[in-house]
Amino acid sequence: MSGHGHSFANPGPAGLVALAMACFTFFAIQTGRITSDALGLMGVWLIGGFVVQIAVGLIELKDGNSTGGNVFTFFSAFFMLVTGLNLIFKYFAIKNGWKIDARVDGWAWLALSSALTLWTPAYFKSPKTLLAVVLALLPAVWIVTFTDLGVWPKSVVPISGWCLFIAGWFGLYTGAAVILNTAYGKTILPTGKPFIQ
Repeated sequence: MSGHGHSFANPGPAGLVALAMACFTFFAIQTGRITSDALGLMGVWLIGGFVVQIAVGLIELKDGNSTGGNVFTFFSAFFMLVTGLNLIFKYFAIKNGWKIDARVDGWAWLALSSALTLWTPAYFKSPKTLLAVVLALLPAVWIVTFTDLGVWPKSVVPISGWCLFIAGWFGLYTGAAVILNTAYGKTILPTGKPFIQ
């Protein structure tokens, strides 16, 4: 997230709320708190998250934040829009008995997980709570990748859910810190100085 130089106010908190919403809904499905009957509705929520995250990504890129802008942009497209449409499709496939080979999701997530992993060192220059979001996301996306590819058993999926739950809370906290610290012009909620200045 860029912290200055915006022609708009910092949009990062809205993007982090959208990310938290996605993380919490995936936590619910991956830990059995909701069933596949919720996939269609979950898809709609993710498409809503796409609208928020694409706006955030484009504003961040315009303001010169290459890391946050690119991550929000690719998350908006793939974590939100594609996954939202994918879940709606899978809901109808389940209900209608359509045979699909969903392993293609794993191959797509292989690129996304690799990109997030390779870009993670850039977040060591971000506040520690934002780095925590990314570090909690990493095992989650790799678990999704390898289970979708059929390499790992589905029994590891709840671990991904818990990682996403943690990432969501760090995202909400970081977003709240940006909002409150900006509104009051001082540190209300600390985010921790970056490991690398």
